Amino acid sequence: MEEKAKEGRGNRKILTGRVVSNKMIKTVVIEITRRKLHPLYKKYITRTKKIKAHDEQNQCQVGDIVRVIESRPLSKEKRWRLLQIVEKVE
Repeated sequence: MEEKAKEGRGNRKILTGRVVSNKMIKTVVIEITRRKLHPLYKKYITRTKKIKAHDEQNQCQVGDIVRVIESRPLSKEKRWRLLQIVEKVE
């Protein structure tokens, strides 16, 4: 679910994931899940990683599906910004 963004300077990655935490101010933790084929056993393995993203208006809730875009370093661990909320949880 990785694609390149064409707006702005350079090529920035765009990822889609699920919000797992919004307890920080203007920061959300997003879980990125991808399926990878094992080279020897030919079984699909689920790989997940968690990234921190900047949410300026604190609009994300836990469970939302969001898209984030790569950006300059915003803090020690934040290198992503919220691009859009694809699906809101109710």
